[in-house]
Amino acid sequence: MADFRFEGTSFNGKPVHGVIQADKLKDAKKRIDALAHARKFTPKRIVPKRTYRYKVKKGQDKPILGEQKSFSKEEVQGALERLGYTVISVSPKLFDFRMKPPETDIVTFVRVSADLLREKLPFNEVLQLLVNDIQNQSLREAIKEINSDLQQGKDSEEAFVRQEKYLGKFTARMLGLASKSGNMSDIYESTAVFLERNAEFKKSIKSALIMPLFTLILLLGVVVFYVAYIFPETASLFVRMGIELPPMTKATLALSDFLLANMVYMLIGTLMLAAGIWYSLHLEKVQMWKDHYMMKIPVIGNLIHKTVIEIFCRVFYALYSGSGESIDAIKLSAEACGNKHFEKRINTVSIPMMLSKGVGLVQAFEAADVFTDTALSRFHSGAETGTVKKTALQIANYYEKETVYKLKNVVEFIQIVVAMVIMVVMTGLTIVSSETATIKPG
Repeated sequence: MADFRFEGTSFNGKPVHGVIQADKLKDAKKRIDALAHARKFTPKRIVPKRTYRYKVKKGQDKPILGEQKSFSKEEVQGALERLGYTVISVSPKLFDFRMKPPETDIVTFVRVSADLLREKLPFNEVLQLLVNDIQNQSLREAIKEINSDLQQGKDSEEAFVRQEKYLGKFTARMLGLASKSGNMSDIYESTAVFLERNAEFKKSIKSALIMPLFTLILLLGVVVFYVAYIFPETASLFVRMGIELPPMTKATLALSDFLLANMVYMLIGTLMLAAGIWYSLHLEKVQMWKDHYMMKIPVIGNLIHKTVIEIFCRVFYALYSGSGESIDAIKLSAEACGNKHFEKRINTVSIPMMLSKGVGLVQAFEAADVFTDTALSRFHSGAETGTVKKTALQIANYYEKETVYKLKNVVEFIQIVVAMVIMVVMTGLTIVSSETATIKPG
C-alpha cells in the first residue's frame, strides 16, 4: 500500500494533517473523506509519497546517485543537507511504478530467510543482508520498507501487509504473523515449503496443460494455412482444366473456399471469444465455478483436489495452536489454497458451524464437503488422540508424494496423446497430398 499525506483545517480554523495508507489515490480520498466527516475537518490537499532521484556529494568526493521516497522535493533536500551532503539535484522519478517481483525471487527470499533464522541470526540482520543481496528492485524496496517500519516500532503484521502487492497476500500475512509468534523460524520454513510446492505444482500444470494446448493451437494454425493457401494453388489448377477431383481433394478444396470466404469473421469471432473468456475468468462467480469443476476433471481434477488439501494442511500445521486462534488459522489456510470454491465452503460452512453451533473441527470440515475421505479419516484420528496439528502435516506430506508421482505420469500421458494427434493430422495431410498427386489430366 502507498502512503498519502492529507492536509486540511478544522471547523475552528486549526490546521489538520496526517498520513494514511491505501492502494490507490481514489481509495485514499474515500478514506480521508470518511475520516474528515468523523473528525469534523475539511480536507484541502492530498499528497502521495513518491520516489525522488538525487545527486549529492560530500567534500571532494565523487557525486553519489540515489533514490528516496518522500512527500516533497524539499523534504528530500533538507534530509540530505542535514546529513552533511551538498545537494546537486533532486527530481521526481518520471516512471514511479513497481512491478510485482517474479515468484521465484519471492520463494528465494522466504527460503533464505527461513535458513538464516534457523541459524539463530537476528531478524533485523536477516533483512539487512537480503536488502544488500537481492537483485530485483521491487522486492528490494519492499524489504527495505519493511525493515524501516519495524525499526520505527510499527506492528510487524501491518509492516508486511503493506507490501502484499509485491509479496502476495498469503506470504505477507504469514510472514507478518511469524514476527509476532513464538515459532518464527517454523512459520518461515512452512511458508517456504508452501511457496516451493505451489511453484512446482504450477510448473507441472503448465507442462501438463499449457504446452500441449499451445502445440495443438500451433498445429491448427499450420493446418489452416495449408488448407486455405497452399493446397488451393494446386487443386484449383485441376479445376480450371476441367478435371474431376477425387473425394478427399474435392472436400478439402471446399473447406479451403469456406475458410477464405469467412476468415475475417472467424478471426473476429475468435478474438471476441478469447476476450469474453478472459473477462469472465475475472468474475468472482465464474472463478468459483471454475475452481469447483476443475477438481472434477477426469484424471487431473483429482490431483488438483488433493494438492488444494495439501496446501490447506501445510499452512494449517504452521498456524494451528488448538486454542481460540484456530479460526484465524483455518481462514488463512483456506485462503492460501488458491481455490475459491474450497475457500468459500470453509468460510461459509465450517467456520460458522464452529462459531455458532460449537461443533468440533472435524465435524465442521466434514460438513464443508471439500475434503477427501482419507483426509477426514486422518483428522478424526488426530482429534481422538489430540494430535490434529501433527496429523495435518502427515496429510500434507502424504498428498505431496502422491500428487508429485501421479502428476509425472499425467504429463507423460498428455504428451503421448498430443504426439498421436500430431501424427494423425500429419498423416491426413499426407494422404490428401498423395491423392492430389495421383490426378492425371484426361
